[in-house]
Amino acid sequence: MFNCYFKSSKEKKSFYQHKKLEMLNYIKDSLERKIASVTASIEVLESQIGRDKEAEVTN
Repeated sequence: MFNCYFKSSKEKKSFYQHKKLEMLNYIKDSLERKIASVTASIEVLESQIGRDKEAEVTN
């Protein structure tokens, strides 16, 4: 995976911990974007439903 030479096992552990943190932050950012998208879709759909209900009442 990574061709790195470490002076100690502490350096190796630290390197992999940082890589894992980067990966988890990437996943978190991706999920936050998806949640924002779903939230926006829900809000638009709710407003459309509300608008359609108002149109039914006036007809």
